[in-house]
Amino acid sequence: MRDTYKYIFKVRNLIVHCGITNDLRIREAQHRNSGRYTNYKGQRYYWSNGHIVQVGNITTREAAMEWERQNNCNRNWN
Repeated sequence: MRDTYKYIFKVRNLIVHCGITNDLRIREAQHRNSGRYTNYKGQRYYWSNGHIVQVGNITTREAAMEWERQNNCNRNWN
């Protein structure tokens, strides 16, 4: 069943995260409320100022997980 979105999370023009979800609106709110930031070239990019951009079409969970693996989306998971 096609019920999973692939997305990138951007702050300004900087991609700070990629992943998959079944609800883009909720996932964006989770990222914005995470309190996280990314350091890049001496500047802090606060995730509270970020937004989600959908990548491609809605797909199956399995295909989305493969995309996530191929793009190293979970390389920063703790």
